[in-house]
Amino acid sequence: MAESITEGTLKQWSKSPSVLMLLLSEIGDYVEQDEEIATIETDKIDVSVNAPEAGTVKEYLASEEDTVIVGQDLVKLELGGSPKDGEKQTAGQEPKEPASQEQPSSSDPEPKDRNGENEKESTPPSAPPQNESQFQDQAEPRNQPKAEQSKPSPPSTKQSSKPSEPQQPQPTFAYGSREERRVKMNRMRLRISERLKQSQNTAASLTTFNEVDMSSLMEFRKLYKDEVIKKTGVKLGFMSAFSRACVLAMRDIPAVNASIEGPGSGDTIVYRDYVDISVAVATEKGLVTPVVRNSESMDLVGIEKAIADLGKKARDNKLTIEDMAGGTFTISNGGVFGSLMGTPIINLPQTAVLGLHAIKEKPVAINGKVEIRPMMYLALTYDHRLLDGREAVVFLVKVKEYIEDPRRMLLG
Repeated sequence: MAESITEGTLKQWSKSPSVLMLLLSEIGDYVEQDEEIATIETDKIDVSVNAPEAGTVKEYLASEEDTVIVGQDLVKLELGGSPKDGEKQTAGQEPKEPASQEQPSSSDPEPKDRNGENEKESTPPSAPPQNESQFQDQAEPRNQPKAEQSKPSPPSTKQSSKPSEPQQPQPTFAYGSREERRVKMNRMRLRISERLKQSQNTAASLTTFNEVDMSSLMEFRKLYKDEVIKKTGVKLGFMSAFSRACVLAMRDIPAVNASIEGPGSGDTIVYRDYVDISVAVATEKGLVTPVVRNSESMDLVGIEKAIADLGKKARDNKLTIEDMAGGTFTISNGGVFGSLMGTPIINLPQTAVLGLHAIKEKPVAINGKVEIRPMMYLALTYDHRLLDGREAVVFLVKVKEYIEDPRRMLLG
């Protein structure tokens, strides 16, 4: 883990992505060196735990949903062996051993009867909730054994058949129902909440708005998007244009790319010659801001490719700490969800964040005539401790000018 992370929550034991073993790495299973055996959720990313050596799982030292610290032992391995030995132990040697009284019968994922015992076998006290048990018993053959032979699941107060991530329960509205559901916030959501309140309590936030005509940029994209895809495989979007426009506007207003650092509320302004743009990406677990580094040295296609790669990693839950560390300016595009206008929150220690919104056709006055144009509201939230109103407005107006006439970017 990164140096800033000291603990996490053990979310699941995962030996392989097979259908039966996706959520359960069982005692007696053989694992290869560097094979993933568990997932730990931190306040920034999910971290995979890999086997340091090849061997057989002998004992689990932590349960799912336990809080674990950096350096803590999670599992005991018997080194050596081979995958074939592990298969023999799980498939061939089990029927010869007495049934274990520690494994709940209804959470057994094996579809076949291994020891011939009938269903009158006593149920251990750690049986899963009744509704889950009934569902699984109906799906299993009538002669399914009530206890696993030799491979008890990892020690866990949570059932191993439970999904690794607590999903938001889908409300089933019934007439007159007043049911309430309580779901514990995951570590990332808790951390996001802390950061948002820290920003509100620290920065002297102020938001200025403007409106931009997207006609020229949309025409530019229409003319060249097919050619760009054919040559580079990159789908040309609007984020790269706004990123480039911000980089050029920062040359005139460098304080937008600066930050306040130091003890307390800060006593030093840090100016930068590079621009690392944080791109806000919505994921199932919360909002993350991977960073496009050295955006000032990239062209539109390079920026677009970097954003697409980071977005895919975020959706696949493969972002690393390095992908999200740093950032000197943030762009958030709420328009993809239909937002018409909003006030984004500053991502400390940054000084400003640009909010993009939905493109809507509106009647506007053009040379004394009313025309229908695709318009977008822009919102710049900035830290008034560092940026004065004049500088913030000038910066946003320059971004507007670059977008309304993309050819100006060639002169920057």
